[in-house]
Parts: sequence; C-alpha cells; structure tokens
Amino acid sequence: MTFSVVGNDGHARAALLTTDHGVVETPAFMPVGTQGSVKAIEQRELEEVGAQIILGNTYHLYLRPGVEVIRQAGGLHRFIGWSKPVLTDSGGYQVFSLSDLRTIEEDGVTFRSHLDGSTHCFTPESVVDIQRTLGSDITMVLDECSPFPCERDYAAKSNDLTVRWAERCRTHADKHDVIYGHSQAMFGIVQGSVYHDIRKESAQALVDIGFDGYALGGLAVGEPVELMYSMIETCEPLLPSGKPRYLMGVGTPENLLEAIERGVDLFDCVLPTRNGRNATMFTRAGTLNITNAVFKADYSPVDPECGCYTCKAHTRAYLRHLFQVKEILALQLATIHNLAFYGWLMREARNAVMRHQFQTWKGSMLAQLSAGTKRS
Repeated sequence: MTFSVVGNDGHARAALLTTDHGVVETPAFMPVGTQGSVKAIEQRELEEVGAQIILGNTYHLYLRPGVEVIRQAGGLHRFIGWSKPVLTDSGGYQVFSLSDLRTIEEDGVTFRSHLDGSTHCFTPESVVDIQRTLGSDITMVLDECSPFPCERDYAAKSNDLTVRWAERCRTHADKHDVIYGHSQAMFGIVQGSVYHDIRKESAQALVDIGFDGYALGGLAVGEPVELMYSMIETCEPLLPSGKPRYLMGVGTPENLLEAIERGVDLFDCVLPTRNGRNATMFTRAGTLNITNAVFKADYSPVDPECGCYTCKAHTRAYLRHLFQVKEILALQLATIHNLAFYGWLMREARNAVMRHQFQTWKGSMLAQLSAGTKRS
C-alpha cells in the first residue's frame, strides 16, 4: 500500500491510497459490510454508487461462515465477489461491546459467541492470522475500546494494553507472508478515551512501532461531539503526514466535514445504510423522513440534484409507498441513495481541498444541510 498526498488546504487534504486491488481517492467514506455484505445493497450497486473500498469484520466473519470457508474460496474478495479494496476491522470493538460475555487478559480476550454461547479467544496474533486468511487489503490491530465515560486510570491501563497488543500484531505480521499474493497493510489504533495526554502517548507509541496507517478509535461512543473533534486535533500533529488517518465509526455528514478539516482521510459508519433502512434519506438540502405524509403525492426525486438510480428512476411518493407497505425494495432504494450521497459529499470535499477552498465550501455546505433539515 502507498499513500500520496496530492493536495492540502489547511489541515484538510486530498490523497491517493493505492492497494493491489485499486486506488482510493481520499477523503473517502467506506460502506460497512460487516458480514461480507453491505446491508440491502448488491456489490454491483456499490460500484454504481462509486464505493471505492468496503469494510468486513473479523469477529463476525470468524464466527460465520468461518475463516476456513473463506480460505477455500480464495479469500474474502472472491468469496463476496468484490474486486476493489477491503479493510477488515479486528473485531475488537464487537468483542468489547460484549461486556457480559468476555474476559480481558494480557494474552488476549476470551469471549462467548453472541450466536450460541460457545467460547473463543482472540489474541493479537490470532487476529492477524484471521485477517491474513481473509486476505483484506488493510488490516487492523487488536485493541481495547474503552467506554465513555471511563475513569482516567482505566483509560490509561486500557491504552497501555492496546499498545502492547499493537506491537505484538506488528511483530507477528512481519514474520509471516501474505496468503493470496497481494500485499496487506496494517493500521494501528490510537486509544485513550477523552484524555489528551493519554491520546498523545498512544499516538506516539504507535508511531514508534511503525504502521502503514493510523486509526482513531474509541470515539463516537457517547462523548460530546466537540470532545471528539478535540481528540482529533490532539492526535493529528503526532501522526505522520505521509500515512493515512482513519476515524473509526464516524458518522454524520457534519462529523465527516469537521474531521476532514482536522486532517482525517478515511471514515466508516453504519449511519447511511441503517438510516436508509429506517426511511431517513440524506440530501443536499438536509435529511428527510420519507414516510412523512407530506411526501404522499410528492412526485419529485428524493434529491433533485442527485444522479443515483433511486433519484433518476423513482419519486418521493413511490419511496414513501414502499416503506408504508413494507416492501424490501424500499430498503434497497434508500440505501443506494444514501451511499451515493455520502460518496458525492466526499468527492465534493476532495474537490474543494484541491481548489484550496475547503473552509468556504464546508461552511456553505453545513449551513445548507442544517437549513434543509430544519425545514423537513
């Protein structure tokens, strides 16, 4: 994997992230395909809406269908029929969200499956091996995602463990070759809750170990949004300018633009797909609840300026009808549109950076999104 910054505007930047499965133009939003599928949308449609890279999740794919099934298929790309880049999360967040079903120790974490209660263990080394077998282009280290709120002492000890695990991940990966012939990058994950000094220690320790990219984890877990932005500002100067920065699990269009301004390159979140399945549509004029009665006889597109299939072929009235009668097509069409909107927003942000007009464009876009949402 290579990463080349091709434009800056303040801390905001445009770059090219090149993998053996293709190039990702950043800033970029990565649709979440937790179990090898982005919910309610086909891989063909993902390409049509401009998705450049998608996510898979180690925890879920490990449990079902199991890594041996994916290995026999020739890796995750072939198993799911997706030829572009894939990033796999380590499963740390999912494991640590099972607070009543897991035990954390120095060696790793023992947990019970949420499916059948069976006992499993993730160590830094085993998580690396699972992701090698999945064959993703970008892998993540095993980390502990501390909750919010948490005491400073807990956040410090948790981060120390995350750093030790990160070093073990890096060491283990360096000892083993890739399985399918394409390269695999590895990202470290900065933790530390909302404590500036711990975040700084975490970032510096991971840089000292040396990773291909750096993620900011443990954010968007309930803390005030200004605290999240503050943590990004704390970490950004410490992370190498020549490596990608990934804000995990974020978020709203507003969150993405604020984070881009603070130097973030990559994002993932279930919001556009989950909200779409629940009839919330993102548009250039703010969000719409498409089930509202006002749309019953509204024969305009969801977003008149959008060129996605949903907006070109169907009306707000039809989308509302599909949700009202609980047709599966409603989920598909809404997801297509929302992911197309997120992709458009990232491309526009990139263009604004390249024109050195990001702050002006961002201010205008935030005002437009806010005003439209209030009207809807």
